Amino acid sequence: MNETSPSHQTPRPSRGTVLVIDDEDYVRDSLVAILERRGFEARSASGPSQALQRLDGLDAVLLDLNMPQLGGEEFLPRILDLHPTVPVVVLTGHGSVASAVQCMRDGAVDYLLKPADPEELVFTLERCIEQSSRRRELDYLRSSEAESGAEGPLGESKEWLEAVRLAHLAAPTDTSILLLGESGTGKEELAKEIHRRSLRSDAAFVCVNCAAVPANLFESEFFGHRRGAFTGAFSDRDGRFRVADGGTLLLDEIDSLPLPAQAKVLRVLQDGTFDRVGDSTSTRVDIRLLCATNQNLDDAVAAGRFRADLLYRINVLSIRLPPLRERTGDISLLARSFLQTVGGRMGRHLEGISPEVLRVFERYPWPGNVRELQNVIERGLLLEQSDRLTLDSLPLELGNEDESEGQDSRPNPDRSGDDLNLRRQLARAERDLLVEALRRSDGVRGPAATALGIDPRNLAYYLKKHGLGESDS
Repeated sequence: MNETSPSHQTPRPSRGTVLVIDDEDYVRDSLVAILERRGFEARSASGPSQALQRLDGLDAVLLDLNMPQLGGEEFLPRILDLHPTVPVVVLTGHGSVASAVQCMRDGAVDYLLKPADPEELVFTLERCIEQSSRRRELDYLRSSEAESGAEGPLGESKEWLEAVRLAHLAAPTDTSILLLGESGTGKEELAKEIHRRSLRSDAAFVCVNCAAVPANLFESEFFGHRRGAFTGAFSDRDGRFRVADGGTLLLDEIDSLPLPAQAKVLRVLQDGTFDRVGDSTSTRVDIRLLCATNQNLDDAVAAGRFRADLLYRINVLSIRLPPLRERTGDISLLARSFLQTVGGRMGRHLEGISPEVLRVFERYPWPGNVRELQNVIERGLLLEQSDRLTLDSLPLELGNEDESEGQDSRPNPDRSGDDLNLRRQLARAERDLLVEALRRSDGVRGPAATALGIDPRNLAYYLKKHGLGESDS
């Protein structure tokens, strides 16, 4: 080892945390210096007893085979018992290669001869950490898929059952499906259901939110890169298309993809290949592609924001998911399900939901759809003091629905100054705003909804809530 300069360096992203276990101070310190200079976070231990206290939060272990207290050959099983997913690389002299090979049979991922060449050391650790990270990612994707969708998509309404029927019909094929619906309607959950019922269910389900990927990171995130392809590319990386190889890839909010990115996705769909950044050869993958959007892609094509040829590829079958306001019969079923599943995760168990709350839920327009309902249930579980979900634990805008029902919400000068009930006063103010917006728009509902900052489809609900018809405007 010829790199012994101080380990102090300018902070930069860590390539991983490595524990060096060696009883020789010089060897141990030299290895730590090499690793820190190359961007790793390095810990050290002089023997097994000290190492046992420093095994948490590691990405890899460098283990010397020949230590006086307990040899690496004997200590390796203890490391793997405690942390079976952490890669262990053993260090050995020329005379004990056979022992190193035996360690690999027992679970070590590689071995290096002393004195370790710095370049070989770094390359070996990078490869081991990358492979370990890939395995953890796949395990996570599969476990999260199983946990989140064990019950299947819930709903009994005609509109929802039709969407599920189409999903089940298409699931056993490799047909590309476009899931359409507002944010929060359950597009990702239905995509997981399609994957579970497909012939690829044993492989990974990978979801990418296209709107969350910066344009300059698109190629690396989707297709991966080779080590050294650009500044900061410290190791090889598999993109989402490679991780999903053999399985299903969901591109959520696909309307957010910039045009250059759309061309690259189209190529994968056409011939199953792509070029990883910094790679001289093409990579071939076999995936089933699902896409989701809350936008009208035909309008995006007409405006030049979306490629027509890509739309033809992804829209072999389209499935529309209804918003929650169109499936009010499912609200009670969904709310009780969330009360159990979310409550189980939080360690909070309520006996049920009060009838008043269910009435409020069925009248509320749910602009955030199923996702908003789940968030409201989670908030209620945090705040509720009784044994069932009551109005007191609901957000104020939902609680307004119940107290204002059946009451005259028109302004009353004789009582407005004395009535300090916040919900009633807000309901009256809400009605006044509706009346004023309709007056300014001459009764035309579209401009009135725009002025109020609400979806035009929800304006009818608010008008009905406050008893406002055409004659009132």
